[in-house]
Amino acid sequence: MATSRKNERRLLNDGEIELVAKSRQPELKQLSDKDISQLVKQLRERRDRARDIADKQRRAVRGKSRQQVQFDQADAGNRQKMGVLAEALARVNKERSRRAADAS
Repeated sequence: MATSRKNERRLLNDGEIELVAKSRQPELKQLSDKDISQLVKQLRERRDRARDIADKQRRAVRGKSRQQVQFDQADAGNRQKMGVLAEALARVNKERSRRAADAS
């Protein structure tokens, strides 16, 4: 499900907001293939980092880590952040596939 821009601003930091904005039209169409590859790399790194943090937080809540934390302290929206970044990555990958199909 698509995430509203208002919700994205709440979940993401300024650098991530800029990356997600580049993944939307018309900005995406104006990027070169090299820029798209760089954007994919950056989005994957941010998504993976959010996923890892969310996994650590969930593990802490279940009591399997050294520190015991309450759920409200643990959940900083990293699952949702990961979802927003995954949506952006999907848009960029779709554009990359479209360009590859047009080239052949």
